[in-house]
Amino acid sequence: MAKLVSGIEHVCIKCKNAEEFAKVKHFYTEVLGLGVIRSWGNEEKPCITFDTGNGGIEVFTEDVEDLPQGAIRHFALATEDVDACVKAVREAGYKITTEPGFVTLDSNPPYKLRMAFCIGPVGEEIEFFQGLS
Repeated sequence: MAKLVSGIEHVCIKCKNAEEFAKVKHFYTEVLGLGVIRSWGNEEKPCITFDTGNGGIEVFTEDVEDLPQGAIRHFALATEDVDACVKAVREAGYKITTEPGFVTLDSNPPYKLRMAFCIGPVGEEIEFFQGLS
């Protein structure tokens, strides 16, 4: 079988509110010294992706209490073929929660991608992520 995944594209952390977001942003920029790849959203629901050097940490707010998966919302696997990943997962009997689609993040700078989501074997949420710009 051909290798469908080339690495971890990002890990996504959710924050309950802007106050938590500010703490997370401070930790990753001021404490760990990570740069920012892109940012989007607004003052009430800010979003940001930090550069780890070989992947990203995506952080956003949801205005929700605890998610069943905890603070780590999902992890995204980098791929050159989202559709092939979805086909393999579906054929193996796993649930696709978001069908493949094109998205343009209204971020600074704008970012085009193709993505899909599934649920893994122990309930983990997995995003298949193909950056296009």
